[in-house]
Amino acid sequence: MNAILLTMFTHTSHGFKIDVQTGFDFLNSNPLRFHYLFKYTITITNTGLIPAQLLSRKWNIKDARGELKVVEGPGVIGHTPKFKSGETFTYSSFSPLPTLTGEMWGHFVMIDDENHRFKIETPHFFFSVPEEFIDRY
Repeated sequence: MNAILLTMFTHTSHGFKIDVQTGFDFLNSNPLRFHYLFKYTITITNTGLIPAQLLSRKWNIKDARGELKVVEGPGVIGHTPKFKSGETFTYSSFSPLPTLTGEMWGHFVMIDDENHRFKIETPHFFFSVPEEFIDRY
């Protein structure tokens, strides 16, 4: 397995449940160059009764030094999934960081069948290189 999955984070917002699982991608990281690649897998589930489509996302990504990057754009990984009640969409992506730890949070902009836009907040989630991959010398 390329990435070691570590922790699950969950948040419910406006009838949508967001589950985030994070992990460290050892094989594609390069600690000598301060390049740590973290994987996250997000599952979005419509737990409410109102159908809606995901239009865009906004991410805040902070490394251990406090540097904040903001990433915004349409859809997720090239998709703008539509959700009927009970439907789920899962995707995975990566976040490169220059530090051993970091954190990420944000929201998705949704639109319902009556053209009302609303945001669903994600959980605040964290990245950390597992202790067994850290050289202490």
